[in-house]
Amino acid sequence: MLRFGVLGFGHHAILRLVPAFARSNACRLTGLWRRNPDKARENARDFGVAQVFATAAELCASEEIDAIFVTSPDAMHMEHVLLAIQHGKPVLCEKPLGMNASEVEAMLKASRQAGVVFGVAQNFRYNASVSLARQWIAEGRIGKPRLAHLQFCYDAERSPREWIYDPSLACGGPIGDVGIHCIDAMRFLLQDEPVAVSTLARKDDRSGEVESSAVIALELVGGALGMVSVTTRAAYRSLFEVAGERGTILCENGLTVERPVELELIQDGQTVLAEALSNADSYSRMLDSFAGAVAGDSSYLATGEDGLVNQRVLDATYAAWRTGSRQTIAGH
Repeated sequence: MLRFGVLGFGHHAILRLVPAFARSNACRLTGLWRRNPDKARENARDFGVAQVFATAAELCASEEIDAIFVTSPDAMHMEHVLLAIQHGKPVLCEKPLGMNASEVEAMLKASRQAGVVFGVAQNFRYNASVSLARQWIAEGRIGKPRLAHLQFCYDAERSPREWIYDPSLACGGPIGDVGIHCIDAMRFLLQDEPVAVSTLARKDDRSGEVESSAVIALELVGGALGMVSVTTRAAYRSLFEVAGERGTILCENGLTVERPVELELIQDGQTVLAEALSNADSYSRMLDSFAGAVAGDSSYLATGEDGLVNQRVLDATYAAWRTGSRQTIAGH
């Protein structure tokens, strides 16, 4: 059983990770640290976590902790990932991995030198909806993909994350928060890589210096065009659709873990196949996959290298917004 310590235990850990650890076959939540020690003790009591650590370093050094899950604000990721690696601990980090690609490159270099497993928590790769759609695309059921669209909407005013609009802590608004999830899912679905990006985005009085809505256009190596649309100013919605030469895959709620999902294969305007699915176990599947990689029994689907690719796309996406011009993506 892989004993995890969570660095930056907060809303996400409470909402997603505590239930995921409870369902996991190979991982256990053993310790936590968060910036507010009173809340840390309260969380440990409420969720039955055995140990509360006074500092992040104390958690990473503990012999009672086998692996680290970093869920702190974006700007703290590099510090916490490097701290875990310095103590020889495998580390799983929330997205985005850093504030820019240079930070991620430093994390990757350190993980390789230390020989520790380093992954990014792109849980959409473990969604049943995304996995099956990827299989259908690979099987050629829609022919060559031509267009892909992923959308994620939520109302940030309902979010308890106090740092969500703070550019000193958050990599950005919905582009960095959920857009990077969509970009990664598109790469995984199509098994293709973005080479250039154009961005339209808006900020408002509430979002301050970060964006509140955005549309991202992506050009991919294989010739397909992709679009990611995200906002923190709309009712919750998640969707993905891929149009190919001979058909379309459509999945309302395809990126959610909370609602029933139906994956549709559409040809000639008619649904020829529909699969009812649930993504409720995606986080626990992700944890178990990471544990398998640490044990050397299997591969983890979202490596640190994937995190670097995503971060480079993210950097180019923000540069495209700020300059108003199309940006090529580093490495292409």
